[in-house]
Amino acid sequence: MKKNVHPDYHMIEVKLTDGTTYQTRSTYGAEGATLTLEIDPSAHPAWTGGSAKLLDTGGRVSKFKKKYEGLGF
Repeated sequence: MKKNVHPDYHMIEVKLTDGTTYQTRSTYGAEGATLTLEIDPSAHPAWTGGSAKLLDTGGRVSKFKKKYEGLGF
């Protein structure tokens, strides 16, 4: 393999929406960085059979609803 072509692959911490965390290897950030997920399998309706509700943590859902209000979304 060519040298200095591939990104640094290191350990990071992933924080799920319910607060649990786990360690994994990634090219995200730097060694020891924390990746905080807004959507994950424990909170997304597609993986929970529709029983989970999306949390509007960054105002994105509200912004979408306001933008497309009255169009049936």
